[in-house]
Amino acid sequence: MQKDIHPSYQQVVFKDRNADFAILTRSTIKTSDDKITWEDGNEYPVIYVDISSASHPFYTGKQQFVDTMGRVEKFRKKFGQGYQSTQKKKKKK
Repeated sequence: MQKDIHPSYQQVVFKDRNADFAILTRSTIKTSDDKITWEDGNEYPVIYVDISSASHPFYTGKQQFVDTMGRVEKFRKKFGQGYQSTQKKKKKK
């Protein structure tokens, strides 16, 4: 096996900036000099993330649903019957 070709594989803490959530895992990600003290009393490099499962709208239940009917009606109002007539012409060919 060749030496010095593999990235360093180390313990890293990923901390969510928007929620009180952090996870300790092994990773090959390049870290800065920032360190955090984990629950076991040891210091580990930290990577700050903007979103995680603790703050993502899908997982927190704060997801916004899009009003698709309103979008369809808006499209029909904008293009009117012209859009439907071109679709019918294409089908006849």
